[in-house]
Amino acid sequence: MKKPYERLMEYCRVNTMSDETVETSPTTKVQFDLANLLLKELEELGVSNLQLDETCVLYGEIPATPGQEKAPAIGFIAHLDTVPDFPGEEVKPLVHENYDGEDIKLPLCDRVISVSDFPHLKEMKGKTVITASGDTVLGSDDKAGVAEIVCLCERLLTGDIPHGKVCIAFTPDEEVGLGTSNFDIPRFGADFAYTLDGGRAGEVVYENFNAASAVFTVEGVNVHPGSAKNIMVNASLVAMEINSMLPACETPAHTEGYEGFYHLISMEGSVDKATLTYIVRDHDGSKLDHRVDTLRHIEKIMQEKYGDKVNLKIRMGYRNMAEKVKTRMEIVEAALRATEKAGLIPSTDPIRGGTDGANLTAEGLPCPNLGTGSYGFHGPYEHSVAEDMELCVDMMEGILKEFCV
Repeated sequence: MKKPYERLMEYCRVNTMSDETVETSPTTKVQFDLANLLLKELEELGVSNLQLDETCVLYGEIPATPGQEKAPAIGFIAHLDTVPDFPGEEVKPLVHENYDGEDIKLPLCDRVISVSDFPHLKEMKGKTVITASGDTVLGSDDKAGVAEIVCLCERLLTGDIPHGKVCIAFTPDEEVGLGTSNFDIPRFGADFAYTLDGGRAGEVVYENFNAASAVFTVEGVNVHPGSAKNIMVNASLVAMEINSMLPACETPAHTEGYEGFYHLISMEGSVDKATLTYIVRDHDGSKLDHRVDTLRHIEKIMQEKYGDKVNLKIRMGYRNMAEKVKTRMEIVEAALRATEKAGLIPSTDPIRGGTDGANLTAEGLPCPNLGTGSYGFHGPYEHSVAEDMELCVDMMEGILKEFCV
């Protein structure tokens, strides 16, 4: 029986980068490479009712064991893709056995996963830590979750473990906010579900950011600088003016906990044209709406100054799942009990991000998020802890037992 970290290392070698500039489903065809690999593995394990649809959503289920047919159908979901803004091709995962608790130097560059930046590493001394080699993501977001779900399937299908119906799904394009765009909740068949897309093993998260994205576009007027007076409109300088209107202390680098932010994720510009792309986040829905209103007000001010050369496009994203999950707290409480029984310290700290579960919850499928024993997402510092990944599988098994009749 393969261990979760062994599956993680296999899956990480498959490029599944999504693309935020593409509107097809999936945004990249390479995501089918991992989906087809999983389809074959799950078929061999004996998972039932498998379907990989044309949008790269993979569904499957394991029927209830005898006597547990009346237990609720429980779903587990993870996403296939990795972030588009850091390389995810030719990943070379490394195993650091009996980790010494010190800084981890990555061999293909000068990068270091330092204990000062990641203090939890002190607690991982003696364990097995998985990293990339320094020039790519590892892909543990969310291939750690994928690996843990597949390992759960193998346990259930080879062991004597009572459980109700288990529904599994793997989605594309979560990292670009499109993971549930084509998710068929009735086809999935679960009464409620959990995403495996979190950090520290023991996380049971049911609060997340409300989200929006914003893109300012600026059209400039480019003439020879020697005769530009009262004619030239430098689009890059206008873009800088726009960003200066936002509160400097409300960025990810200056906020924590329930504090929201404006995050400038890219800026491109010349005299002719400039674009500013932001993600906007807040746990409080009314505060997110206020942030969006602030952006619209900036657009109004800039249009009064520069006319129709400045335009703003807003896209509202996922909402805080807490509003609906709080009416079904028994699924959170069961996960917390399973966490303790697995020997983990439970945590319900709000996530400063979002998951497929936020959108699914809004659509009527309650879906808290579970930790995967992984850290440092979205860059070269990603790392997973093999022993904690195993405990995450124990926790999922424990959740199933909590709902046995």
